[in-house]
Amino acid sequence: MDVLENYTGHVDPEGPAARRTLDALTITKISVGPMDNNAYLLVCRSTNEALLIDAANDHERLSDLLDHHPDTPRLRTIVTTHQHGDHWQALEALAAATGATTAAHELDAAVLPVPPDVQVDHGDTLEVGDVALSIIHLRGHTPGSIAVVYDDPTGHPHLFTGDSLFPGGVGKTTSPDNFASLINDVEDRLFAVLPDDTWFYPGHGDDSTLGKERPSLAEWRSRGW
Repeated sequence: MDVLENYTGHVDPEGPAARRTLDALTITKISVGPMDNNAYLLVCRSTNEALLIDAANDHERLSDLLDHHPDTPRLRTIVTTHQHGDHWQALEALAAATGATTAAHELDAAVLPVPPDVQVDHGDTLEVGDVALSIIHLRGHTPGSIAVVYDDPTGHPHLFTGDSLFPGGVGKTTSPDNFASLINDVEDRLFAVLPDDTWFYPGHGDDSTLGKERPSLAEWRSRGW
């Protein structure tokens, strides 16, 4: 597997992964599975411990990604952003192979193929080595959808949104009430508290920033999706 170092926020299905190097953390994005799911490997540079966001598919490809890091990291935690099956097809196999702790929100836990070792909620903190990550509960795409944020002290925040926020709108919802819940949480818990230079990493497709998407919030609310 090739891993590109010129991170742009775009990766192709079956193509190379892309790595972004921060002062304390590396972030590697890869597309897996037939639905072009993004998986994100976060590695603490001082401890070489790793956390994976969404073991979505292609267990072998994700395992290969671990082996293609400059120093093979120790996968300590796998976070599942929500209960939809395209986000956890490799969860059971990868957790068994690595012994990694699994984490998800309580409201989505029952659907997952393995019960999460850690149930996280809004405001909780997970650690990858020496790096702290905050959990944000975003209700609406599923009851237990979560985002994960790394507030880089030497740069801008990095936000992993699962299927709750994409460039161009919030995630799919199944009722007006669920849409209202999701758009409210996205506005109140993301856009109202994080700066415009926050770079966000969605569950499918390309990355964006909150500043780029912020002018469209009223349009999203008005159209209802």
